[in-house]
Amino acid sequence: QLRLVESGGGSVQPGGSLNLSCTAAELTFDYYNIAWFRQAPGKEREGVACINNRGDSEVYVDSMEGRFTISRDFVEKTVRLQMISLKPEDTAVYSCAAVRSDLYGCASTAPRYVYWGQGTQVTVSS
Repeated sequence: QLRLVESGGGSVQPGGSLNLSCTAAELTFDYYNIAWFRQAPGKEREGVACINNRGDSEVYVDSMEGRFTISRDFVEKTVRLQMISLKPEDTAVYSCAAVRSDLYGCASTAPRYVYWGQGTQVTVSS
């Protein structure tokens, strides 16, 4: 069983930055690809970024590449999402999710991610 806990959300002005963390309470952390998804009110959930189980490959949604950076810390069993140049349209609940790397790749859609965190709110507003 893999348990994921997000932290780091909050409110910022447009152009600001936030760092999100996703910590896994599970010894086999390195078996899993970890992704960030987000869901804005009234919109479907969308992928943001993903990092593979080895931490040497990252995938970003086009609109976020260059503004968002995903990274992985194997000692702390944490995946981080650094977000800069935030825009009001980045406002959403951000959730991390895990999928076994031997079953599915980072580009998998949300339904294939088995383990999910509770989500953390990010609000970008002036």
